[in-house]
Amino acid sequence: MKKNYTLECCVDSTQSAICAKEGGADRLELCSNLVIGGTTPTMALFRQIRRTVDIRIHVLIRPRFGDFLYSPLEADLICEEISAFRDAGADGVVIGSLLPDGSLDVEQMKRFMERAKGMSVTLHRAFDMCRDPFVALQQARSLGVNTILTSGQSPSCLEGIERMKELVDAAGKDLTILAGAGINAHAVEVLLARTGLTAFHMSGKRVLASGMSYRNPAVSMGLPGLSEYELWQTDPENVRAVRTLLDNAAN
Repeated sequence: MKKNYTLECCVDSTQSAICAKEGGADRLELCSNLVIGGTTPTMALFRQIRRTVDIRIHVLIRPRFGDFLYSPLEADLICEEISAFRDAGADGVVIGSLLPDGSLDVEQMKRFMERAKGMSVTLHRAFDMCRDPFVALQQARSLGVNTILTSGQSPSCLEGIERMKELVDAAGKDLTILAGAGINAHAVEVLLARTGLTAFHMSGKRVLASGMSYRNPAVSMGLPGLSEYELWQTDPENVRAVRTLLDNAAN
């Protein structure tokens, strides 16, 4: 039976969104600050990309860097952001929160899901930080989550391949397991051969040199170990290589 494969590209700029579409991505996960794992993007960035690129946009709602244990104030902010992006026409949101014991915060998630009515919902990699992924998977299903983004609770999708296989089996047909972390043509080739995965999440990034000719050697604004004179941008060729594999597998 012919399978339908989904390729999602994580982007944090309009140019990366253009490159993702050019490479054959089916949809975008839009964020800001991809270098720190992604945070909620600005509404202006969302609107510019919506005007520029005609594919589905799922918006990451993550108010800060760090863990997924959210205070009441942060949960209120997440709710407001979900509503704002829903009203602005986003196709989906990417959300998640945990309790201190490592379980899914079901009560907070219920609030988020209520705000996301009518949108596709992805449980992000808070799932990979939870204590028991199979309990969390069943809770996500009960909440009405559509997709779980995961690397199988490992640093990369290939390292988590055995767990990924188990999650695909547990998810069944009503919940999509979206493979992330280290997705490239090689990884997808392996995952297609060894798992039943049908959805893949990648940034496809390349590192570009800054256009700054003057660089003050005495001051750094970048994160430790990262230069502000290197820019991350989606490479359409990296995306296209994965798109070609998925199209061939579908035929």
